Amino acid sequence: MRVKVAKTAGFCFGVDRAVKMAFQAAQVYPHAVTLGPIIHNPQIVQQLEKAGVFSVERPEDIPQGATAVIRSHGVGHFVYDYLKKQQIPYIDATCPFVAKIHRIVEEYSEKGYHVLVAGDKKHPEVEGIIGFCQNGAAVFKSLEDLMDITADANNWKNDPCILVAQTTFHTQEWRKSSFFAKKVYTNLIIFDTICNATEMRQQEAVLLAQESDQMVVIGGKNSSNTVKLAEICSQFCPTAHIEKANELPQFDFSANLLVGVTAGASTPACIIKEVQETMSEFITNDELSFGEMLDQSFKSTYNGKKETGVVVGITPTEVQVDIGTKHTGYVPLNELTDDPNAKIEDLVKVGDEIELLVVRVNDVEGTVVLSKKRLDAIAGMMKVQEAVESGEILEGNVIEAVKGGVIVSTNGVRVFVPASQASLSRVENLEELVKQHVSLRILECKDAGRGRKRIIGSIKSVLKEQRKAQEEEFWKTVEIGKKYTGAVKSLTSYGAFVDLGGVDGMIHISELSWNRIKHPSEVVNIGDVLEVYIKDIDTEKHKISLGYKNEKDNPWEILKNEYPVGTISKVKVVSVTTFGAFAQIIPGIDGLIHISQISSERVNKVSDVLNVGDEVEAKITEIDFEKKRVSLSMRAVNEAAPESEEAE
Repeated sequence: MRVKVAKTAGFCFGVDRAVKMAFQAAQVYPHAVTLGPIIHNPQIVQQLEKAGVFSVERPEDIPQGATAVIRSHGVGHFVYDYLKKQQIPYIDATCPFVAKIHRIVEEYSEKGYHVLVAGDKKHPEVEGIIGFCQNGAAVFKSLEDLMDITADANNWKNDPCILVAQTTFHTQEWRKSSFFAKKVYTNLIIFDTICNATEMRQQEAVLLAQESDQMVVIGGKNSSNTVKLAEICSQFCPTAHIEKANELPQFDFSANLLVGVTAGASTPACIIKEVQETMSEFITNDELSFGEMLDQSFKSTYNGKKETGVVVGITPTEVQVDIGTKHTGYVPLNELTDDPNAKIEDLVKVGDEIELLVVRVNDVEGTVVLSKKRLDAIAGMMKVQEAVESGEILEGNVIEAVKGGVIVSTNGVRVFVPASQASLSRVENLEELVKQHVSLRILECKDAGRGRKRIIGSIKSVLKEQRKAQEEEFWKTVEIGKKYTGAVKSLTSYGAFVDLGGVDGMIHISELSWNRIKHPSEVVNIGDVLEVYIKDIDTEKHKISLGYKNEKDNPWEILKNEYPVGTISKVKVVSVTTFGAFAQIIPGIDGLIHISQISSERVNKVSDVLNVGDEVEAKITEIDFEKKRVSLSMRAVNEAAPESEEAE
């Protein structure tokens, strides 16, 4: 006998959260009670009682001074009203997915909508949902029940209605019922509120039951989702529904080759482990005859079955594996990976053990084609579906630009990211994003029909969070004078904006160059990486002024060091006025040649002697660094020349 345990067996997110909150309440509060059993599992309930947390059935039964714990199933609005009115402190451990249903039915009830609920009317979760419906609700367990409701409530057919489901409702029954409801109710809004964890658990149970000779379903006999799992599995093979390991001996497993094990959302890991260990004892004590062992050595396989294969050979185009059957197993390269440039020898080695999915069996030729990629995609889909509820951030690569957005591959699953969610800023050409490694959040994962899923993600929401975190960190550490390295994001007529890591700072046009410029693009371009420093901070408006000019390039410092008063230099006339001419000494500094300093002879009009563009020799006669003025004299140069000639 072999035992295979479902990966999704055991506590779901909501149950695990509620149980932890209940045990924490036992430690924090001197007296705590739960409104009804925290979950449908007697063992956990007993453990809580040992910790001092007992359950009561009604709010009126809560002892004075006790703190109430609302279980994962949730309660109706009237219970919250009672607790507040009686000033009873409470901890709300309602599953977030159930709380979402409460918000939906409350909102639409207030708008006058009738509410249809797919679920068990006596289940506490459904009772809680009804408790948020202002005008009551119609509850059905099956398509047949819904048909009866339709026959009795003809007046609803044209009225506004909504349809929701108990989080653990049977997915197949939901599809049939919602399909029927669409045809009957003309003003119907459908909310698929079945928990993704429930859907995944049921899907995996189907696959496991199909390949198993017998199934064991572990969980409370009163647990709705566990009972549904047992019903699903029993359609494909004999199924045993047990609560604890001590119930196993009454079942005969000796003739079975493979026993599948799954568990409801209220089943703790310790009980699953106990069942596994008990079944392991069966395996240890199970002595097979030679004929039985021979039969097992020639076990068969079929399309869709999961197999564990050992790599026995590698070629450039495929991997040969042994899956323990009479067939020769092959995994083509395109069924091993999505990467067309990948080399098989970099992915697997002879002797490696890998999980595979049977794609095609050819009993005539004795071959079987298997796929790792498709099995990974199933696991990846489960990961993606879980991420919708948990909010987990996934990693992936942009593999394609399509109409209206891009496709990101994450965990082997294709996720559509709309253009509005692909980046923090508008991207004109989505092709620019292709091949980028990105982080994304899954927003939606819905059934698109024909076994397909419609998955929508957002890169932008993750980037916004990252940017916010960077911004908070920036404002904690920023100070005037601190240096940063950043990329130029945009240019305006008055300056350049630089990304400092979550926060943008601006370099004013006057800070970009010591020379006079007309536009920032004369100095920098978008994408340039610059070394800048904080010049000023406006903490109220969250504005940063940046400095970029280097002091060693300051032309006035160059003038001070290299062009002292008395220096004769060749200068270039840049403008002419009535009182003189301005000439460039070095880039960034112009000096004035007063009309009286142009020549030793009288000059009536400056333009008679100098024109823009002329290069002449002039002597620096005065420098005012405070007012940034320089005086030049051509006359001083000319008068000094005869003296030099006489000296010679």
